Amino acid sequence: MPRHGLEGNRLMELTYFSSAFCEPCRQTRAVLAEVERLVPQTRVRELDVARDTAEAEANGIRITPTVIVHDAAGSEIFRATGVPTLSQVLVAIAKAL
Repeated sequence: MPRHGLEGNRLMELTYFSSAFCEPCRQTRAVLAEVERLVPQTRVRELDVARDTAEAEANGIRITPTVIVHDAAGSEIFRATGVPTLSQVLVAIAKAL
């Protein structure tokens, strides 16, 4: 969830669900690393579906990779299953602000 640091003193947190043997997850990590580089106030919280089963189930995760962006109120703004593009994630962050 967003925390203090970004516009309006909020830090944007993206939730990223992955799995150990997932090649698209590696590609998604690269996209999200670029997001963190371009928007330094953004943090990616990566959760492995095998270890974080309760949170994965609570979020309805069926496919990895899945990236979720929430707004300050906790509403889901964006969900990507599969490898998101850099522009998709950046637009989602802008919408969440």
